[in-house]
Amino acid sequence: MQLSTILTSFALAGSLALSATGVAHAQPKTAPTPQTDDIILEMSQAYRQGNAQRLTALLPQVRGNMLEPWAAYWELRVRLDTASPSEIQDFLTRYAGTYQEDRLRNDWLLQLGKRRDWFNFAAHVPLFRMNDDREVRCYTRATEPILTGNAQAADVKQQWYAQRDSDDGCTLAAARLYDAKKLTDADIWRKARMAMEANRAKAAKTAANIISNEAATALDEISRNPDRFLSQRTSASSAIAQEWVVLALIRLAASDEDQAARALENQWRAHLTAEQRSWAWGVIGKYAAQRRSINASDYFAKAKDGDLDDDHLEWKARAALRHAHWSDVLVATQAMSPETRQDATWVYWRARALIQVAPTEANRTEATRLLKSIASVRGFYEQLAMEELGQRISTPARPSPLTVQEKEGARLNAGLSRGLYAIQIGLRSEGVREWNYITSLHQSGGMGDRELLAAADLACQYEVWDRCINTSERTKDVIDFEQRFPMPFKNAVLQRTTQIGLDPAYVYGLIRQESRFIMNARSGVGASGLMQVMPPTARWTAQKIGMTDFKPHQINDRDTNIAIGTGYLKLVLDDFAGSMPMAAAAYNAGPSRPKRWRGQTGDPTMEAAIWAENVPFTETRDYVKKVLSNTTNYAALISGQPQSLKSRLGQVGPLGAGALVVNNDLP
Repeated sequence: MQLSTILTSFALAGSLALSATGVAHAQPKTAPTPQTDDIILEMSQAYRQGNAQRLTALLPQVRGNMLEPWAAYWELRVRLDTASPSEIQDFLTRYAGTYQEDRLRNDWLLQLGKRRDWFNFAAHVPLFRMNDDREVRCYTRATEPILTGNAQAADVKQQWYAQRDSDDGCTLAAARLYDAKKLTDADIWRKARMAMEANRAKAAKTAANIISNEAATALDEISRNPDRFLSQRTSASSAIAQEWVVLALIRLAASDEDQAARALENQWRAHLTAEQRSWAWGVIGKYAAQRRSINASDYFAKAKDGDLDDDHLEWKARAALRHAHWSDVLVATQAMSPETRQDATWVYWRARALIQVAPTEANRTEATRLLKSIASVRGFYEQLAMEELGQRISTPARPSPLTVQEKEGARLNAGLSRGLYAIQIGLRSEGVREWNYITSLHQSGGMGDRELLAAADLACQYEVWDRCINTSERTKDVIDFEQRFPMPFKNAVLQRTTQIGLDPAYVYGLIRQESRFIMNARSGVGASGLMQVMPPTARWTAQKIGMTDFKPHQINDRDTNIAIGTGYLKLVLDDFAGSMPMAAAAYNAGPSRPKRWRGQTGDPTMEAAIWAENVPFTETRDYVKKVLSNTTNYAALISGQPQSLKSRLGQVGPLGAGALVVNNDLP
């Protein structure tokens, strides 16, 4: 839908505000003012440049524009460290109920926490509706009286452990609880180990510094050369020295797990506690599993499962699946935390393992119960669970049509209107954030399923496909497949796939994952357009498919992007003998990696679901599963017939001596 139509629609709707409960209510009507949109865009640029003076000068010129709350937010946010409390309060009052109010309150709470201004922090934190900032939550915990129970410490650990980098709030809360003996040395070292595993040396140093003032020196040495650090020491006479060894073994295993294993076994085994040895073996086993080493299971066997974290246990289960060690799958999944054990991935594999280990009546009953608990069309393992239960993947019945009142409710929602308008004039990041804020309020009693369907319908009308899809996916009890799996540009996609003999469901499944049908999508690494094609790949593919007049600027043209993207997908699909999982992995991570991941001569042939679960890159592992799940659902929509995900997965094994590699020069 054109921007002029959107403006007219929003002008008729009037200007709305959102109450703290998430319910829209009318304010005095002010129509959008497109003549000030250029100023809004200029202010956006000034905000990114940190140009406070320019923002202050331009703000009076955009009063009354639909995006005024964003302009006012930028102007105040860029000078938040010098703003007065009265300026903050004036903003919060003027834009009460909006996303921008809550966003600024979040920023202000972080500022107050860093200043240790606990009086004002306590006044603002109960009004923070999003309540999704881990550092704010940690600051809140740090200001509370030390409790006698464990809930306070457990919450701090949960927030702290989940953060990739160190921050002031959670470090403060952890240090305070450690001083009060509510967190132990083991709790602090666990954070340091997790950070080192994630290659976050600064976060590891910050955690270790709570216990030892030697942390900076030791962690710098370990980060630079863990092998030398270990070789220069002959003992670990203190608990802190033991932890330096564990951290060095973690760092060493990241580059050479076998060398780390030899150091642990031959030099450090007698100097570490049983728990420390278990953790180190878990890390070594994880890296071995990610590199498809035959030693992975042996390394995991040296660890006590109760001493490992979920990341280690997940890789233990993956290594066991790769070699059909089903009893180890059961052991690993049983040791996982309740939250991880309930993930559809491990529910599915635990059910499969029960039957493989012992197909008794009791195990069959429990496996059926587990599969039924996740079976649905909502995702990869949910679909596989359906097939294990003897069901095929079909299009669910559509919910009853939206009423005029339901559609009108979405159209009159100020946050949704502002989000769409921001997206349409080029402020996609801001528009998406505001849209997501409004549609996520249902989690705290705001939008219900029908309201989400209405919001998704609004986004679909304006062809903002990513918000259409993501909003529809938020529903809990109803599924509208046509919203979740739209088919924009249908004629162009069907014509192209017919020409080159490619499954249109596969193409749609990939585009949905790559770009959510955003025409001008551009990734952080430079991939462009609907099918997110990299410039070198585009040039190479254009030559291969005979597009001799291709110019780089054409990559965002719809038909050109589809032609090159589908052409490349067909080439990699042929290269992998029609294996959709491997071709999807190649599309995401480059063809050379899946060729390595398929294994060497003598490695086992396995279900493609097991192969996909063992992909070492989290992004690619999730990508393959989502593309194949999407493909199956699109096939059900396009054909109107029940579908099988398993038939699309097939088997994956090492490249045989007589196998044909069609395009060995794929980029």
